[in-house]
Amino acid sequence: MRKTLVGVVTSDRNSKTRRVDVQRLFQHPVYKKIVRGRTICYVHDEENTSKVGDTVEIVESRPHSKTKRWELVRVVQSSDEVAAQLIREDQQEAKAAAEGNAAQ
Repeated sequence: MRKTLVGVVTSDRNSKTRRVDVQRLFQHPVYKKIVRGRTICYVHDEENTSKVGDTVEIVESRPHSKTKRWELVRVVQSSDEVAAQLIREDQQEAKAAAEGNAAQ
């Protein structure tokens, strides 16, 4: 069974290679506090489909190079979609604020 992870692309400088940060939570072994950690994975992206800011799903694979041990499965959410959603939310908030000021 191959591991699958979901992370965010942080670098797309190299052709067919992406740097993906996978965020995780774990309990500290001594202090028992829940702490945040991250794992950096180098991912093989054959068609250069992902870009910085995209949320991607990756799967464990054979070694492609010294550090590259993962392959891209799919782009879960594009950074363009996230930006468009944030713009829509800002517009809705501005519209609601304008309606609130007009009612007064």
